[in-house]
Amino acid sequence: MTLVVKVGGSAGIITGNIVHEIAQCVAEGQRIVVLHGGSDLTNTLSEQLGHPVRMITSPGGMVSRYTDRETLCIYAMAVAGQINTELVACLQQQGVNALGLAGVDGRLLLARRKSIVRSLTPEGRQQILRDDYTGQVEQVNDALLWQLLD
Repeated sequence: MTLVVKVGGSAGIITGNIVHEIAQCVAEGQRIVVLHGGSDLTNTLSEQLGHPVRMITSPGGMVSRYTDRETLCIYAMAVAGQINTELVACLQQQGVNALGLAGVDGRLLLARRKSIVRSLTPEGRQQILRDDYTGQVEQVNDALLWQLLD
């Protein structure tokens, strides 16, 4: 059996505790795949780079990040560049021979970009955004993961 662990990307996540528990499980023979977020670091980097975070609200009331091309690049810097590298380094320090991948590596994830995103203006009117880079994961290259886990 393989355990999938999702580590959130919000502020206040204590990675050290999670890494220690993962290392214990691996030492006991458990195979683990770790997924991680990066929203807090993305927000921080966006502000530092002078590209303020923009949140949008869907007609259904769901609040999410508006992801233009520059935000997508900042997200990649945060998640694939810094968080992934730091998480792998922490796992290595705990004796886990970890490997970090981004969704684009080995075609791990295949996603389809949404053609439009509907959101509400501050006045409550619906608007259509065509330059948002969010989407849906359609396929996971699980064969690659199994190959790496074996």
